[in-house]
Amino acid sequence: MQINDTLIDDTFAEAFPMKATRLVITAHTPRWARAAADSLTGFATSVIDCGCEAGVEHDIAADATPDGRPGISVLIFAVSSKELVKQIARRVGQCVLTCPTTAVYNGIDPATTRAPLSDVAPLGGSLRFFGDGWQISKVLGGVRYWRVPVMDGEFVAQEDTPVVKAVGGGNLLLLARDTDGALAAAEAAVAAMKRLPNVVMPFPGGVVRSGSKVGSRYANLSASTNDAFCPSLVGLVPHSELAGGGASAQEIGCVMEIVIDGLTEGDVAAAMRVGMEAAIAIGPPGGLLRISAGNYGGKLGPFHFHLHKLVGNAGEAS
Repeated sequence: MQINDTLIDDTFAEAFPMKATRLVITAHTPRWARAAADSLTGFATSVIDCGCEAGVEHDIAADATPDGRPGISVLIFAVSSKELVKQIARRVGQCVLTCPTTAVYNGIDPATTRAPLSDVAPLGGSLRFFGDGWQISKVLGGVRYWRVPVMDGEFVAQEDTPVVKAVGGGNLLLLARDTDGALAAAEAAVAAMKRLPNVVMPFPGGVVRSGSKVGSRYANLSASTNDAFCPSLVGLVPHSELAGGGASAQEIGCVMEIVIDGLTEGDVAAAMRVGMEAAIAIGPPGGLLRISAGNYGGKLGPFHFHLHKLVGNAGEAS
């Protein structure tokens, strides 16, 4: 398929089930809410070695937060409820409890979320022990909140947060002539995706240059460089994926990947769609030649996002 001179591979992105929650962090000013959120979502790019994948979803105006203060929404994804519980306790305890003026609340509304509820993770229910016996709780509207004394006043945390079934690993591969072209397309795609709810792109700036494959020639590594998409290895690897659709492998000088995690399959599909549309708008004049995706033949996960189906009849297809 070709749209605006950008080739779309006839392939699919393969994603897998995850567990997720949304936390709302508030603070005295937007600056401190952002500081806590950035710290909490740090070192959370890949479950391969980070324990979770997380990112900032969006800012929240003071009139839309539980305590009437500026807020920010973060999404956290893990491969199991047990791992998610561990990551929430560690990250909120080390990055939100410690941050000046912050409070933390559940951001999943069971009445409106489309993601199936799976479990419940402690929030204030575990962090309250930092109060060393001075902590107190209060129930408002049937919801328990904990007030933990700290040096700038009190840290307020909701008792727990729902865990929902989610989808991780949606992805796009952007193949361009050079670094400038690949970055322009990737930045445009991420900017478009960030305007949607219920999704995060967990890698730095939403983009990853070190795409991986399962396995390695080194026994202690579970993943290694996706050599089939490495321009520097053309002619050295037996199965390069850089040639295709009339473009030679030598024309591809840079490949960038975007990984998308979402609360539902539909959320990931919507993000991939708008990301592709934004990247296509950059087009070959900016260096983007092809869009592809990573999969493992359907063996990794049950969610398959076919690129041709996502873009549908947009533009002129052939």
